[in-house]
Amino acid sequence: MAVDPAQVAINRGVRNPELMAAALALFEGRLHDAEPVLKAHLKRDPFDVAAIRMLAELAARIERYRDAEALLRRALELAPDFLAARSNLATVLHRQGRSGEAVAELDKLQQVDPDNLMNANLKAAALGRVGEFDEALELYEQVLQSFGKQPKIWMSYGHMLKTVGRQADAVSAYRKALDLNPALGEVWWSLANLKTLRFDDGDLAAMQAALDRGDLAAEDRFHLHFALGKAHEDRQQAALSFAHYDKGNALRKTLLDYDADQTRAAVDHSKSLYTPEFFAARSDYGCDAPDPIFIVGMPRAGSTLIEQILSSHSMIEGTMELPDIPKLAAKARNMGGIAKLSAADARALGEQFLHDTQVQRKSDRPFYIDKLPNNWLHVGFIRLILPRARIIDARRHPMDCCFSNFKQHFARGQAFSYGLADMGRYYADYVDLMDHFDQALPGHVHRVFHERVIDDLETEVRAMLAYLGLPFEQACLDFHTNDRAVRTASSEQVRRPINRDGVDQWRAMEPWLGPLVEALGPALTQYPVRP
Repeated sequence: MAVDPAQVAINRGVRNPELMAAALALFEGRLHDAEPVLKAHLKRDPFDVAAIRMLAELAARIERYRDAEALLRRALELAPDFLAARSNLATVLHRQGRSGEAVAELDKLQQVDPDNLMNANLKAAALGRVGEFDEALELYEQVLQSFGKQPKIWMSYGHMLKTVGRQADAVSAYRKALDLNPALGEVWWSLANLKTLRFDDGDLAAMQAALDRGDLAAEDRFHLHFALGKAHEDRQQAALSFAHYDKGNALRKTLLDYDADQTRAAVDHSKSLYTPEFFAARSDYGCDAPDPIFIVGMPRAGSTLIEQILSSHSMIEGTMELPDIPKLAAKARNMGGIAKLSAADARALGEQFLHDTQVQRKSDRPFYIDKLPNNWLHVGFIRLILPRARIIDARRHPMDCCFSNFKQHFARGQAFSYGLADMGRYYADYVDLMDHFDQALPGHVHRVFHERVIDDLETEVRAMLAYLGLPFEQACLDFHTNDRAVRTASSEQVRRPINRDGVDQWRAMEPWLGPLVEALGPALTQYPVRP
């Protein structure tokens, strides 16, 4: 009988006190204790696939997904039948937005482990990410027939129902999850994140009771703080609300690795690289396809609203926040640096973007949207590899935008958003770089101020369509009737007519927002539109 290297490593690890201590530290969220133990062990035994998988789990927890992926692929190279590592790899791929690849790994797992509940759950989520919503919902419903006592499956089912606009069904699924586990913080936050739901007194009491438990995991705790922040904000209890938001953010921040100086360095590098001379010398670079429309900017700045408006046009398809541009920019850096790319290299990278994003296109509309907000860092790179692509900068008043980020828990990414000073610096850096591109690429980026969209929707829609070179269509003004799937936190908001509900919500919290105001600096005082 062939020896299974994964099982050998697991059996050996159970007898190793250091590895067991590292496993306990991982379980308890003490990542700083687990990491040195695992690294030291792997230095002594680099072929221990169980320890490699544990280190990959640690990397994934702090959102170092590329590191996690590399470790898991190494583990599978050493032990191809290591099913847990392959399942972890599928999760990491999904979290990087590479859900099509995740589905392929899960299909392999399904052949050898067809009854695995968690893999089926992940596959349904991945199918939803690539737009196969009917298949995803069907798979969730099949899983729940056999595992209807699993609250996290009900929660995931609720997420998918929310995405396709079935809000009442989503609420029912979330409530079913809470019936099974009232302390599951992510479900409470998912209800709060619908934005349009108000918690009653019984909900507040249940959340507070869960928060008072001594055995509550950190992830449940910060989700509950965010949900209670929303509940008290709806009741105009500003001090209580901010206290919960502040605690939730502080706890979440301890679990992430974000350095604002690195963002500043990336902005400075882009400003020095992407000059008018840089583009003049590369006027024949890139792929000429005009298909992509990029919506960039800060999260919570109105980008989902713009996407909903534009995807209501008969010639534009909305997709999702695609991970491809950051991935291709990293590939370009590994090719010797962006400045050293040849014309053929730039064209190939543009063509790769079109090829890799094809899986997200479900219609024959000629144009499609990538609304990953963080692509503001890659505007110069987009111009280099896709010179005919259109770029829309979605901008919202700094205080409204940053406070909206502060009270939003993101499932992943946006690590800058869990500290007021970090967030203010990030917004200011974003404005600085976009100002640079206004000079380096005059007229290439079309800016849309959220406040102007609210005040004069038709004028702003006509201006966007003129920039895109498309005729006006009334459906763009009736965007709220569009029944397309929406994956972001604004999914329920964009299914309503235009409104001012989000304007000036920060003012109730103004006494505690000093670090944000200071970090924003001129980005606040020079904002050109009054909300």
